[in-house]
Order: sequence, then C-alpha cells, then structure tokens
Amino acid sequence: MPKVSVQIVTYNSGKDIKKCLDSVFSQSYPIQEVTIIDNQSSDKTLQIVEVFNNIKLIKNDYNNGFAGGHNQGICISKSDYILVLNPDVRLSKDYMKNIISVMEYDTEIGMATGKLYRDIDMKILDSAGIIIKKNRRAFDRGSGEIDRGQYDYSKEIFGVSGAAAVYRREMIKDISYQGQFFDESFFAYKEDIDVSWRALLLGWKSQYIPDSIAEHGRGWQEEKKRSQVPLYIRQKSYINRYYCILKNDQLSYFALHLPFIIAYEIASFTYAILRERKLLLVWKSFIREYKHMFEKRKMIQLNRKKTNKQIYSYFKGMW
Repeated sequence: MPKVSVQIVTYNSGKDIKKCLDSVFSQSYPIQEVTIIDNQSSDKTLQIVEVFNNIKLIKNDYNNGFAGGHNQGICISKSDYILVLNPDVRLSKDYMKNIISVMEYDTEIGMATGKLYRDIDMKILDSAGIIIKKNRRAFDRGSGEIDRGQYDYSKEIFGVSGAAAVYRREMIKDISYQGQFFDESFFAYKEDIDVSWRALLLGWKSQYIPDSIAEHGRGWQEEKKRSQVPLYIRQKSYINRYYCILKNDQLSYFALHLPFIIAYEIASFTYAILRERKLLLVWKSFIREYKHMFEKRKMIQLNRKKTNKQIYSYFKGMW
C-alpha cells in the first residue's frame, strides 16, 4: 500500500487541534506518521498535542508561517503521499481512502481534495476545490453555498485548497524550487494557489473527489473583523496575488484578459486608499522580491509542459 503521512502547522490552535487529530487517527486508511509543526503557540496547543504519543512534534522558536512550516514537515517525511491539513479541519473516516484510490488509478493527478463543509449539519459548503477568474482572483468553489448535490461529481479542477490537500511525493519533488514546495515568500495565504498554478504548468492534474468529506472551521476571514487581523498578515494576503501572477502568468493571456484585470485593480486600489492605506506599503517588499521571483518564474517556464490554451481553459468568468 502507498504510504501516507499527515502534517499540521499549528499556531494557537488549542480549541481545534484535538478534534482534528482524533479524526486523523480514525482514518480507515493507515497513516504512516503524523507531524505537528508548531509556530510558537502561546496557548494550550502544545499541552494538547503532547498527550498523543504517536506524533512527531517540531517546536519552532519563531513563527515560520504556513509555507515554511509545511516545508519543514515535507523535508523530514518519506511517504508517497502527504496530507497537508489545517488544525481546524475534521475528516470523515474514509477521507484518505477515497482520495488515495483515485490518485493511484491516475498517476497524472498530483494533488486532490474532497468536499469541505463550513457547517456540515447545515450543509453549508466551504470548498470543492479552487477556481480562478479572468481577473486572476481565485476562489473556493461552492464557498458559502447550500449543498444540494451540485458538486457530487468528481472533476479535474484548477487547484485544491491547502486546508485538506493530498499531494503526491513525485509531484512535490518535480515542482519544488531550491527545496521549497510552498514558496516561503508567501508566508501565509494564496500559497496553495501558487502551487496549483505551478503544478498545472508543469503538467500535473488537480482532482476534486466528492466522496471524501471534511468540515473546515475556517480562519480569520470568517470569524474576525479585518481590523483584528495583524497588518502583516493582511499585507501578505494582498501582495501574494501579485507574486502568483509574476511567477506563473503569460503575457499574451494577461493582455487578452487585461480589461477584467484592470476593473478589479481599480476596485482593489480604491478600497485600499479609502479603507486600508497601509496595505499599499507592502509594495516595497514586492520590489525587493522581484528579482528572486523572476528567477523562480524562469524555472517554471523552462519546465512547463502544457500549452497556453490548456492552462487558460481554467480561467473562467469575469469577476
């Protein structure tokens, strides 16, 4: 049987982590190892995790972010598949079994995810994979919708949410750059979009598998006002969209979709000027990172395996 490992990056995740781990250890598919990468939690996260004696625990003495934390876990694991899991996700018992069976059948699938609910009792969906629009905004497919069976079919999609994503080891090795699978310049937010786009360019498929069910508690977007979120995190969420474009986009299709992109940029810039001017300070870091990002772009474009027509068939809708 293919070996599977699970890794979770925690940061003050005490209210969620036990239920998450209970669901991991209840999987019908055997899990080879579970790794927790803790980014200097100050709540009871570590006390809860340390009760489990079958977990590999990495205690960071600084916050290494989602991307850096998961890269640490990837480096020390040796499994055929890795489930990257958020601490506020609870898996159904056959989540891994159903995904692995599909990925083993089609070796071109590099990543897969299941049907994630925001509220499983109320049938409110959280994610059925990631879609992307012509204005380069990426969304969780079905987010906030009532599940009426509209996503009950398996489908090849643009990408998968990093909340409960299964990645093939072979793909991880293929698309990593300088030992980084998740680009650590992203720190947190939209790193899963970057991975999905990069993998698509390099010839890998992303698959949505509705028989795999999970519940995702969600993070700051749903539970907090933006003013309660640290400025640094809001800035990273804002600028990472542009890193994705710089690394992965094609000039010809960028120009083709320019009217939709400009419309969104006007709306985004107007909001920032009127409501969050400090967001725009992060463009300084974009200038500093530009050369490094362009080096990553050259690697991606040099190794790309799909045509523009194949790639941009996933870019649908205007807004």
